[in-house]
This record gives sequence, structure tokens and C-alpha cells, in this order.
Amino acid sequence: MPSSRHLRAELFAPFDANNAGYLSVGNGHRLWWEESGSPDGLPVVFLHGGPGAGCAPAYRRFFDPQSYRVILFDQRGSGRSKPYASTDHNDTQSLIEDIEALREHLGVERWLVFGGSWGSTLALAYGEAHPERCLGFILRGIFLGGGDEVDWFLNGMGRVFPEAHRQFADHIPAAERSDLLSAYIRRLNSTDRQTTISAARIWSRYESMCSTLRPSELPSFNDGEGLLAIARIEAHYFMHRLFLEDDQLIRDIDKIRHLPCTIVQGRYDMVCPSISAERLARAWPGSRYNVVDDAGHSAMEPGIRAALVRATEAFKTRISVAA
Repeated sequence: MPSSRHLRAELFAPFDANNAGYLSVGNGHRLWWEESGSPDGLPVVFLHGGPGAGCAPAYRRFFDPQSYRVILFDQRGSGRSKPYASTDHNDTQSLIEDIEALREHLGVERWLVFGGSWGSTLALAYGEAHPERCLGFILRGIFLGGGDEVDWFLNGMGRVFPEAHRQFADHIPAAERSDLLSAYIRRLNSTDRQTTISAARIWSRYESMCSTLRPSELPSFNDGEGLLAIARIEAHYFMHRLFLEDDQLIRDIDKIRHLPCTIVQGRYDMVCPSISAERLARAWPGSRYNVVDDAGHSAMEPGIRAALVRATEAFKTRISVAA
């Protein structure tokens, strides 16, 4: 467990990156990456959500810097990766190949895979493609990439957050509301910059308003320019059903079922409802399934972040024993 100086925040104290750079992965894409923590520590790769959300320095703090070699990167089009907010040659298989390219670039033989929300989807897809490169998984806010989950995001969340959904839908003229996803994609890719930024701000605010149990924890969403990647890339992936076959991740779970896994799920997660985490846990009997009863979707809610830190601390022993 974290030492007493960490208990109040439940995260480890802030620490800086040791190294950072860009990795060219083809088709004009350059991925921003960083390493922090111990160069000789247990390697862990952090897969951010969205798609399109990018990484933040706070994400390092789920890991003990004395024990982990923490590797963060921004996926294609996200964060500091270039070109920003690009959906060209941006699909799940390309991201899987990017993770492998980064692993090879950094000289990592095998690593722990940590992902939340879309990051959990990508973690499973990557693991099933390259199980021999994975030490285990820590997954949060499970999203399996099904059409029902996409429809829930676009429409179902309005059953619990009708005000947020009304704002989301009202941004689109009534004649186009029967297909909100297509309507938003047109605006998020408009040649008119103001149209694009306005749609990105509304899309991102909708998701944010539904992401936490307590609305007072919501961040400010005034920077439409900075939110363009998450809105545009998320809509792009949703339109293509995450570039996954129907039920692919559950169908292929046998490829990674032998590896250790911890699943952390907020009971009141409205963005990625618990039914997907339940399905994954049932398909993966050896996994540790932790439902946080006083949390929604966000990794930074107190109960979620505490459970994630407990998971990273436990994995130091689990992996060393397994090895």
C-alpha cells in the first residue's frame, strides 16, 4: 500500500518524466510518449480513454515511482501526438500496431497493461493480439465496443441525465436528430472552424456531465480547441463500431485468460455501465472484480482512484510471484 504521506490524496505524490519524445508510426502520424518512475522498475503502459482523450501528468500518480517504469503515450491524433485530431489512418488495428512499435522502441520485453474506458477496450484488443507481450491487466470502466454500448452513450444516458442529453441533442436541428452521431460527425469535420469547435465543446460537455457521481467534481470545459480530438476521434470510432467485430473481445478472451487481471468498475458508471464489466468478469473467472459502490465513471473519483492504486500496489507482488 502507499505510505502514509500518500493516503490523503490516494495517489502517489507528483513526479516528473525521465524521458520523452516522438515516435513515427507511418502515414504521417507521430506519437508523443514519455517514461517516468524507475528505469529498472516493472514496466507498465498506460492506455488513455476517449478515443482521443490523451494523457495527463496526473496519470503517472497511480504508480509507485520507486517500483514502476511508467510509460504513457498519446494515441493517434490525441494530446501531443501529431497531426492533432486526425482521423486519417486512425483505427483500432493501427493503435495495436503502435503499441507494439512503442514497446520495441523502448526495449520492453513484456509489460503490465493499464487502461480505462476506451483504454480498457484497447487493452483487451492489444492483449488478445499480443498475449506474449503482456504481464497482466488493470482495467477500469469497462467498454467492450458493442453497438449497444455506443447507442447507450448517444441516447441511453439521457434516461439518467435528461438535462445533459437535451443540451447534446438540441445542438442539432430537429430534422437531423434521428441520427445524432452522423449529425455530429458532419459538424466535427466541418470546414467552418466555429462550427467544429462548438460541436466539440457540446459533445465533450455531455460526456463530462455524465461521468461523475457528484457534479461538483466536473472540470471546466471551455477550451473547445483542446477538446476537438476527443469529440472528433470518439465520433469517428463510434461510427465504425470501434473497428471491432461483434463481441470480439469476449469471444477471444481465451487468449489472455491465463494472465492476471484486476477490473475496477464504478457502480454508478453511466458512460460505461457495469453490465459490461460483469460480462468481462464472468468470462475471466480468475480476474479480481472490484465494484466501487460510491463512484461513477471518472478515474479521478476518490473511490476509483483508491481502488486503482491498490491494484497497482498488489500487482507488484502478483507479477513477481507469477514470474
